[in-house]
Amino acid sequence: MKETIKKELASHILDMIQDNVITDYNIEDWHHLCFNEDYYIIGYYQAEQWLKRHNLSAFKAINICQEYEKENFGEIDIYDNAEVTVNMLAYIYGYDLLNEVGAETIEDLKEKLETI
Repeated sequence: MKETIKKELASHILDMIQDNVITDYNIEDWHHLCFNEDYYIIGYYQAEQWLKRHNLSAFKAINICQEYEKENFGEIDIYDNAEVTVNMLAYIYGYDLLNEVGAETIEDLKEKLETI
């Protein structure tokens, strides 16, 4: 995961903490609440700009998503627009980030994300 993406997703998670969406009482749902309950990016244009901002080609992004699906689900979806692709990337990278941080409390998560 690119450092720019990691920082952006860390900021998104910190916003979710500040808004009390994720708490010590829903630890098992942190990933779902941050990256699966709603779209991370809405709109094709905004998603295309997100890819450009992070210097990630559409083909590379699609490949990352399809490899993840093949490894985890044994099948591959078709990614025919930037919005679907970017939201799947946020899902994948958000999961990776939360696992990398390995926090067990909101305070621990906040402290670790603020250093990214």
